[in-house]
Amino acid sequence: MIKFGTDGVRGIANEELTPEDAFLIGRTVAYILGGENADILIGKDTRISGGMLESALVSGICSVGANAHIAGVIPTPAIATLVKNKGMNAGIMISASHNPVEDNGIKIFNSDGYKLPDETENQIIDLIKNKTELPRPIGKNIGTYYLEDKDTKNLYTKFLKSTVPDADFTGLKVGIDCANGATYDVAPEIIKSLGADVYTIHNNPNGININKNCGSTYMDSIVSLVHEKKLDIGIAFDGDGDRCLVVDSLGNILCGDQIMSIFVNILKNENKLSKNTLVATVMSNIGLKQMGEKNNIEVIHTNVGDRYVLEKMLECGYNFGGEQSGHFIFLDYSTTGDGILTALQLLKIISNQKKPLYEINKYIKIHPQITVNAKVLQANKQNYMKVNSILDLINSINKKYKNSGRLMVRPSGTENIVRVTIEGEDIEEIEKDANKIKDIIEKELS
Repeated sequence: MIKFGTDGVRGIANEELTPEDAFLIGRTVAYILGGENADILIGKDTRISGGMLESALVSGICSVGANAHIAGVIPTPAIATLVKNKGMNAGIMISASHNPVEDNGIKIFNSDGYKLPDETENQIIDLIKNKTELPRPIGKNIGTYYLEDKDTKNLYTKFLKSTVPDADFTGLKVGIDCANGATYDVAPEIIKSLGADVYTIHNNPNGININKNCGSTYMDSIVSLVHEKKLDIGIAFDGDGDRCLVVDSLGNILCGDQIMSIFVNILKNENKLSKNTLVATVMSNIGLKQMGEKNNIEVIHTNVGDRYVLEKMLECGYNFGGEQSGHFIFLDYSTTGDGILTALQLLKIISNQKKPLYEINKYIKIHPQITVNAKVLQANKQNYMKVNSILDLINSINKKYKNSGRLMVRPSGTENIVRVTIEGEDIEEIEKDANKIKDIIEKELS
């Protein structure tokens, strides 16, 4: 059963997300977002299943008389940017982001480069579920497909450079972990072209090594590279390039909240932070809120997922937001999170201030926080609050941290896990309590 999560459709490729599913999604998306003669741009990350799903999407798109434009391996944010710049009716990215190679996903963007609202996703599901008869043109009215040339990726590179005009990163030693994913060629190329000395790892994708012990969800490799090469900064992307995390020259990993605190304060000081407001999610550390109070920056929290951050930004006219996990949205430049754009903005700050990153990272005090993942059955993911033994333990531990921390339990929008997050003063204590909740969830719901 096709189902949209917080970031498109996602599941184990060829089992939970099949070519048949992709065909139906391609047909329906093309029909709803343009119809006959519509132009749909398709990109993918480096997963072995990408070609299989791409072929099915193309067939579905062409079967309703629309045209498929194949961009090949390219970061997700490139699709969002190019759809608008090239005047396409929609864009589709085949990727499961930071997930392991077994998974894959389908992310959809409208003609303005925004992810689809719930209403449109529900319309797609309803048409598929009800087996609604869609047009099947014949003869000259059948759609066709086009292979995009190198100029398509060059257009994305040109856009990225336009966000840091006159940038010169000469003298900066930069490490990049491409996660064997969609940024493997464009990220090192663009940062090197702006003058930096670039040291790249995990940029040899083979279809099955994406996100494997590398990238923004496994920071050990980039930390080691920073130490080994004595670099000024290490940058780690995820598999599809819509997020990034960084390491300073001392080997300290900066979480998303620390990165956001740097950006919002710089933007505020330059009078470029709309309404002096940052949009983050409920997963952000309590230190982010305290940073805002200290620096006269309002911090607004949304549900987890960059789409909800974006919705709040658009609704209220804010121009910067992000997630602790490494998604950052610069709405003045882009309609979605873009890891390479984020890296360029941070490198510009380091270059302009002529200070090491560990000195720039001074705005926020991060309180001890631990997140553990309870593996559950897909059918049970939403049931953790319906089991008395789980609920009793959550309520008991929640009271414990009422005045000195925070407890959050939530199902993942993209994986078969329930995340347990606790903030408090004692790291050993919060880890112990988080694992208590994790263990009982797995016992009851696995």
